[in-house]
Amino acid sequence: MSTTKHGPVLLILFAALMAGAGNGISMIAFPWLVLQRSGSALDASIVAMAGTLPLLVATLIAGAAVDYLGRRRVSMISDALSALSVAAVPVIALTFGVDAVNVAVLAALAALGAFFDPAGMTARETMLPEAAGRAGWTLDHANSVYEATFNLAYIVGPGIGGLLIATLGGVNTMWVTAAAFVLSIGAISVLRVLKLEGAGRPDSDNLPSNVWAGVKEGLSFVWKSKVLRVLAVVDLTATGLYMPMESVLFPKYFTDRNQPAQLGWVLMALSIGGLVGALGYAVMSKYMKRRTTMLIALLTLGIAMTTIAFLPPLPVILVLCAVVGFVYGPIAPIYNYVMQTHAPQRLRGRVVGVMGSLAYAAGPLGLIIAGPLADTAGLEKTFFALSLPMLVLGVVALFLPALRGLDDPPPAKDVI
Repeated sequence: MSTTKHGPVLLILFAALMAGAGNGISMIAFPWLVLQRSGSALDASIVAMAGTLPLLVATLIAGAAVDYLGRRRVSMISDALSALSVAAVPVIALTFGVDAVNVAVLAALAALGAFFDPAGMTARETMLPEAAGRAGWTLDHANSVYEATFNLAYIVGPGIGGLLIATLGGVNTMWVTAAAFVLSIGAISVLRVLKLEGAGRPDSDNLPSNVWAGVKEGLSFVWKSKVLRVLAVVDLTATGLYMPMESVLFPKYFTDRNQPAQLGWVLMALSIGGLVGALGYAVMSKYMKRRTTMLIALLTLGIAMTTIAFLPPLPVILVLCAVVGFVYGPIAPIYNYVMQTHAPQRLRGRVVGVMGSLAYAAGPLGLIIAGPLADTAGLEKTFFALSLPMLVLGVVALFLPALRGLDDPPPAKDVI
């Protein structure tokens, strides 16, 4: 295997693995620290929401920043700032005492970290088509492996997170999170040596006059594309229904039972299923239409989440979470493919940023509802409140003609 040929795509995949693992550890460590202190699902929702609200604005700006400042540079800056935000947890504990790491501090740091993460993710995704082209990979193959790598990160992250919390404690676990982001920075820095096309500072002729102008240009492009517009709404709805289950309901369920390792297993099951589903998409894409894959995924998600709402024994929950991950695995590669092929190269960062921000828009609303509802009505009713609308979404998607555009030839003329 040629280092020059395959080096860029492998470095991007490694960076995604490390940054994803860091986020995976944070995903279990932040709610655990909160629930360990107060036991309140509302407090966990506040911290989860603090880690979600900035994503809407940050992802919107991130796409324009990536196109404006350069993809490699933005990825490295983003990971550096994310590393500092999580390392601040043990630094504050060492300086002011563990009691200083309260809900307000955790919410602020979660918000800070979330504000930087989208830029790194957007930068890596927008470098992928050029890296795949150099390696001789198709976009479907590259996106399949990329999303499988990201799911692998969320197998490694929560699993390590659960073990580290059990052995080192939640505060010291954040050192590992910071180290993962540093490794991501190192991988992306090597792209300069390999001279990946499109990774550096963009041509001045293609720059927006400012970041806000770039945001508006990205919004306009997405709005005029029917398939991108409808896909964004579908993903927005699915994200808003799914995110509270992973960020609040499962942590609450297992914290009440003092079972951090079991929480890690559940999150790992979701990611193992996602890993297999994303890798399987490379094969499925040769035999199934993208629309068919998407519809099967949405309908199965609704059925599996509704079954989880009955809170069956742990082995059943693990199997259902693996199913959820498996059917959700192909969605992200399809989503990435449509963005990469419908947006011209010069606008790719802006379009990815806009689509990502729309996907996060419903998250805070779901978290606002889920936390108080879990404290007052109980976990089972809250699970049902999220799963039944997911079933409805799957049925509605059957009748959305715009999703047939998932299988149309790409309209962009300057796509790699």
